[in-house]
Amino acid sequence: MQYILASASPRRKQLLSGILTKFEVIPAQSDEKVNLSLFPEKIAMQLAENKCDEVYARYPEKTVIACDTIVVFGSEILGKPKDKAEAAETLKKLSGKTHFVITGVCVRNRYKKLCDFDKTEVQFNNLSDEFINSYVESGSPMDKAGSYGIQDGGIVRQYYGSYTNVVGLPVAKVTKMLEEVQKI
Repeated sequence: MQYILASASPRRKQLLSGILTKFEVIPAQSDEKVNLSLFPEKIAMQLAENKCDEVYARYPEKTVIACDTIVVFGSEILGKPKDKAEAAETLKKLSGKTHFVITGVCVRNRYKKLCDFDKTEVQFNNLSDEFINSYVESGSPMDKAGSYGIQDGGIVRQYYGSYTNVVGLPVAKVTKMLEEVQKI
């Protein structure tokens, strides 16, 4: 079977390479538009499904894997920051508090289309202004939902659930979904 990862994320590519030895990276081009009145889990799945469908339409002979990760703090959905000021504001908001990371996953081939999600509870350390400013200046938060990477030290106190989900590709969930779409 031939596989496509519909994402430009280097972290997703690295995680998927632990499951699959060979796949292409063809990011979706569509805007990330969704109905914000849906539950956060549905929003993450809808975003992943939109990406998957777009790439699958161009490569219907292949199996397409798409993910979208959102951070949920209270009733607010935190995406990637627009700029450094928004990244710092988000990190201050999450400092010392708990939030959820939800990754929607869609896997599709000519036989099946599966959409699901994984959800991890994450608790931040108390972050000083000095730490936040230094982290933001490093550029690391700029391409990440919630303005942080769990793999970056000093930020996360603890988490409950899948570590790889927080990175952006829930490995156990994707492995099961790939096995399922291969059953004819």
